[in-house]
Amino acid sequence: MIDQKVPTNTMISIYAFDNGFSSQIFEEVKKQGTLCVGNNNVIECVLLSPKKYASFMEELTNMELELLAMQRMSNSDLSNAIPAKKVYKNLGIDLNDLEGFDEIELD
Repeated sequence: MIDQKVPTNTMISIYAFDNGFSSQIFEEVKKQGTLCVGNNNVIECVLLSPKKYASFMEELTNMELELLAMQRMSNSDLSNAIPAKKVYKNLGIDLNDLEGFDEIELD
């Protein structure tokens, strides 16, 4: 549930759109990242800048992946796990050779 008590500088009235202030509203969203749209002092929706939306979606995706990993780990039989050092050795990977490479992000 969204807290209906938001700072007044982050809330605008729905009537501002009706009175031709949409350009200014969108500029404010770009500056602040978010704005709450209210009707009779009740939040009806939240406007997000594309950058803020992308940030939220990335965070949500990361949380979903973390939850999936935790579920898989809790259901895994680790008695059959192979230590990373052994995997590297079997594949001929020297950890010193990996120095200087950026961390790989898997999706």
